[in-house]
Amino acid sequence: MKRAAAWLPALLVFALGLAAWQWIFSPLAGKFLLPRPSAIGSTFWHNRHVLLNAGWFTFKEALGGFVIGSSLGIVFAVAFARFRRVGNALMPYAVAASAVPIIAFAPITNAWFGVLNPHSKWAIAGVLCFFPVLVNTLRGLISVSPEAVELMRSYAATERDIFRRVRFPSALPHIFAGLRVATVLAMIGAIVGDYFGGAVTALGVQIENSISLFDFPLGWAAIVVASGFGIAFYLCVVLVERFALRGVPPV
Repeated sequence: MKRAAAWLPALLVFALGLAAWQWIFSPLAGKFLLPRPSAIGSTFWHNRHVLLNAGWFTFKEALGGFVIGSSLGIVFAVAFARFRRVGNALMPYAVAASAVPIIAFAPITNAWFGVLNPHSKWAIAGVLCFFPVLVNTLRGLISVSPEAVELMRSYAATERDIFRRVRFPSALPHIFAGLRVATVLAMIGAIVGDYFGGAVTALGVQIENSISLFDFPLGWAAIVVASGFGIAFYLCVVLVERFALRGVPPV
């Protein structure tokens, strides 16, 4: 009951937002440019097979980039935490790489791997996922209580043992915080990559084609599908986080 009550404010805001969109914002902006939610829902239902297949196709692209970018972020964070001087020397380059506008990077990856090759979308999504996972993981690894580290060293524990038994378990909440952010960024990266060329079945291509043809209800329906896959991706990571942290002992 408490969990259901906690969701009531968010559900109320969502319902009020839909009502305002339906009867206030859409008539003011024009039903053609900003379709009503009812029109978007009807369009989704009539094109649900095409849109869901496109969403699944783009989700697989986002998942590939998420796995690559997040894995590299964790690996580099462990290396930076273990070898602090190396980390201090390389961190500015990681910051610089994350500062590159992804809209400028997308055409380059398409040229490298090919427009129809999913690896180009993996690269875009991976670049977006890399930095938040790196920063959060590194913060978790280096913010361990010094007393816990000293206690392990008093037991003649090696650096590997300290990482495995103290630093990494303590960093898990930070790691999952970065992974939650990365789920959203992965979907954004995959869709942005599709805007610069992709398979006809990709969701980003569906959105671009719909808007180009002034079929705004279909374009908005595709955006809703993209949001749905992003939310589902986020919730999956949250569930894994709860399962993983359940067995982590306090440090």
